[in-house]
Amino acid sequence: MTANARKQHLQPLLSDETVALRAPSQAWSAASGAMGERPIHGLYVSDVRVVSELEVTFDGMQGERVATSSDSPDSLDFVSVLRFLDDTDADPKVRAIQRRRVVANGMEERLTIASTRALPIQTTVVFRLASDLAQMDAVKSGSRGEAAPISIDGQSAAWGEGAITVRLDAPGARLATDGSNTLELAWDVTIPARGETTVSWSIAAADAAAVVAAASGAAPWSLPGADSGDDRLDRWLSRALGDLDALRLTTASDPANQFLAAGAPWFFTLFGRDSLWAARFLLPLGHRIAADTLRVLAGMQGTESVAASAEQPGKIMHELRRATLEMPGEGLSLPPLYFGTVDATALWICLLADAWKAGMPEDEVEALLPALVGALEWMRDYGDADGDGLLEYVDLTGHGLANQGWKDSGDSVQWRDGTLATGPIALCEVQAYAFEAATAGAAILEHFGRDGADWLAWAAALKLRFHQSFWIDDPAGAYPAIALDASKRPVDTVTSNIGHLLGTGLLDQEQSALVARRLVSPEMSSGYGLRTMSTDSTGYWPLSYHGGSVWTHDTAIAIRGLVLAGFDSEAAVLTEGLLSAASAFDYRMPELHSGDSSTAFARPVPYPAACRPQAWSAAAAVQVMASRSAR
Repeated sequence: MTANARKQHLQPLLSDETVALRAPSQAWSAASGAMGERPIHGLYVSDVRVVSELEVTFDGMQGERVATSSDSPDSLDFVSVLRFLDDTDADPKVRAIQRRRVVANGMEERLTIASTRALPIQTTVVFRLASDLAQMDAVKSGSRGEAAPISIDGQSAAWGEGAITVRLDAPGARLATDGSNTLELAWDVTIPARGETTVSWSIAAADAAAVVAAASGAAPWSLPGADSGDDRLDRWLSRALGDLDALRLTTASDPANQFLAAGAPWFFTLFGRDSLWAARFLLPLGHRIAADTLRVLAGMQGTESVAASAEQPGKIMHELRRATLEMPGEGLSLPPLYFGTVDATALWICLLADAWKAGMPEDEVEALLPALVGALEWMRDYGDADGDGLLEYVDLTGHGLANQGWKDSGDSVQWRDGTLATGPIALCEVQAYAFEAATAGAAILEHFGRDGADWLAWAAALKLRFHQSFWIDDPAGAYPAIALDASKRPVDTVTSNIGHLLGTGLLDQEQSALVARRLVSPEMSSGYGLRTMSTDSTGYWPLSYHGGSVWTHDTAIAIRGLVLAGFDSEAAVLTEGLLSAASAFDYRMPELHSGDSSTAFARPVPYPAACRPQAWSAAAAVQVMASRSAR
């Protein structure tokens, strides 16, 4: 493959780009507001790129950007000076403010040109845009769509394909097209002396094949009642809650219940594991988003065994898409409703138990008892496929996810020498989730007059099997393996997965102390959060997706577990790392960042393709706040 061919199929980088969003719409651009220079650029509605290029000119010339500002996740102001319309003084006297507002079904643009000159100014404002109607999975693989022909009717234009229809309205503009996918909106304007003038246009798109829709009403959580005492945490929390509001969605078939989209741009939909953890982190602010998420996922709970989609009776789904997800070059083909996750079912039970404790009404909990029983039975009958008392996963199709825990990249489960582990694989944290789920599920059943004894016995057997199989002796102190491989051998890499064991009841206090000490060791704690893999592993690389990077939510789970297990000082070390990173990322924490040490770089190095905002990274701010309050 040539270098140019490889470049065409690289995943777009995101770290230097600008985004405004209101799910299920998102607009990615340069800091100037222009779209088209980078592969990710465009306005997307329902995972389809309805605008792929956008620029604005004044008498054929571009303004010079001086600032980009945002007061909410769905709005951006791009400020530029227009020195070619100015006089000869040093002070800029003519500027343009382009305000972009993303709405659930599209985008609104409002351009104001202001002048302090003593004479009126005439200019022609032209917005030029194009559309390729590319699917998001194609964009992620570095591909583009085909040109979308545009039709004009007065001051409106339309285009579309299949289920997607798009309409643009530009009051007062002259519209013209070159006959393909390029549209020009032109206004001849006069800026009064010491005055301003404004033009505006908007795009609305509809998707008849949409599986998700915007949530209505105010965000279903209450704001924290007082400042934390740490300005970094307060600012992170404020921005995170705004982003979470913008990530709210419902399914098209169940508009009454909402959940959090996993993240922009790639995961603007329902992901079982992501939505469950995000809702769990948010419980200190109220139980509504958790209760809704539980109901949405229960409504899609598996009812039969389907190898192609990995569905099984009682299983909680992994992801929902508008069409089959194809990733060129990766051999990945996932059906629109895909169940390839080993942990979401246990996490659903854990969230139900936590939401109940947080005030979820008893009648709402009781209504979910059939789903609870189905989820418990899935863990026993299908999650433990070989009957050894542990939960394992394996992709049987050859085109599904090879790894089905939260670290789902193909190289995430490896030995300390860098060799990949072979499946079926039993992850350590999945056993912890299952133990916690079985014991919590038993308590819920007992409360509602049903027998939970069998599930307590099942959990006790799992705990015994875990301690017989997972612990690895080491001169620096014993630690749990990341997983057991197909031969039931403990995979010996030290990873952040062990942080998920804390606070679940699976470990005793001495074992928890061993894990706590590992988590804050120089090999695992980067100073900007918890590394996913220890630096003393052959496979470690600070920019490896799951093999050395830092994930905010992963670190927050470890912080939560440390506090529950009574290791406050260790929790404080990891908390300080996240707060240092948050300030460097302008308090919008990305999906992940580099695992480089804080002693090597004064700021955390971005992982350049990381999603942002990401639901569980944003919701981690609430968990950090709650963990601080509990210490």
